[in-house]
Amino acid sequence: MDSSLPDLAAGIVRRLQAAGHSAYWVGGCVRDRLLGRDPQDYDIATSALPAQIESLFPRTIPVGRKFGVLIVLDSGREFQVATFRAEADYQDGRHPEQVTFSNAQADAARRDFTVNGLFFDPVTQQLHDWVGGERDLRAKLLRTIGSPAERFAEDYLRLLRAVRFAAQLDFQIEPETFAALKARAPQILDISAERIREELLKLFRPPHAARGLDLLRESGLLEQILPEIFATIICDQSPDYHPEGTVYQHIRLMLQELPPDAAPSLPWTALLHDVAKPVTASRDPHGDAIHFYGHEKVGAQMAETILQRLKFPRKQTDEIVATVLHHMQFKDVKDMRKSTLRRMLLRDTFPLELELHRLDCLGSHRRLDHYEFMQERARELEKQPQIRPPLLTGDDLQSLGMKPGPAMGALLAEAREKQLSDELKTTEEAMEWAKERLKPSSS
Repeated sequence: MDSSLPDLAAGIVRRLQAAGHSAYWVGGCVRDRLLGRDPQDYDIATSALPAQIESLFPRTIPVGRKFGVLIVLDSGREFQVATFRAEADYQDGRHPEQVTFSNAQADAARRDFTVNGLFFDPVTQQLHDWVGGERDLRAKLLRTIGSPAERFAEDYLRLLRAVRFAAQLDFQIEPETFAALKARAPQILDISAERIREELLKLFRPPHAARGLDLLRESGLLEQILPEIFATIICDQSPDYHPEGTVYQHIRLMLQELPPDAAPSLPWTALLHDVAKPVTASRDPHGDAIHFYGHEKVGAQMAETILQRLKFPRKQTDEIVATVLHHMQFKDVKDMRKSTLRRMLLRDTFPLELELHRLDCLGSHRRLDHYEFMQERARELEKQPQIRPPLLTGDDLQSLGMKPGPAMGALLAEAREKQLSDELKTTEEAMEWAKERLKPSSS
């Protein structure tokens, strides 16, 4: 029987202590256990030097050996084991120029926030708090360890991590910490796009995505990282279609409605589906209506630019961009031809598009009739698997003597249209139809 994650993590601490070293669980795992949450991983801090850690554990990965950081592999799980260290002389807002191996108290003092600076001995069941983290945990307060300006200057990503932790944990940010965060907000752009993206992916997860967006806005980070979303704050919408108010308010309401098991791309489709409204807005000269003609097409282009800027993977970028491009089609689904509707249902991105449409409705008028209509059409299509593959292929037409070229493409498209309209239902029917179409016309 496999050992549980905490049992394995406690075993590593026990082995280090048995060899004469100090060792503790540290950071997020301690914080989460005190909050009654199940940690996803366990980090361990120890007085043992890298060579001593390697001698005790046969399987290690030297991910940051010169900084004293190793990964210990045990029962197929990874545990970060790091030597107590102190850091100094940060020059670039990310890397310390000096790292010295130290003791537990100094190691706690170099960390970012008090609630992440708690140490716990799973052998003696003793909590060690040298930074006031337990007090702030009880008060649901996020506070830097020591001077906020100094902590943020050491690693500018901490600006974004502060917002992410406050949203995730449903904590307030301590006023002095928040003031320093706002003052330093422009320096987040000194951090690599990849590191920013990873924090944003965690920030925009349910159930804290809407609060994460609000904290980004209040901190000044939204304007720096996602200026296109910042522009939606003052972008009004016609109240008859959007009683909720601005585009920003619409987006945050959608983020509030994210399901617990939301697909990774769903929060980003909500964030970006209306990103072009500020640049496409126009007012009716004869009334109060506000129009956003073509915002889905412009928005798809803008979404691609944003996702490329944040170094999103190509596949994920493509599915988000396609979903943004198609999101306005749902308003017309009840009037669509059967073939057009089925093309929509057969798109690889349709499940994501449908879920975005549900959020879009819940973030405004809350009517779900088109969503339910499309759910029913999707269920019907599942019972008709014969519709998915085309009845005719290029090889079929070549067997009838047709040469590849534009005319073949046009005939295949016509056959597919008839298949999706239920005018052709079998390959045999399709072949007979093609033979008729290829007969020379009599003069």
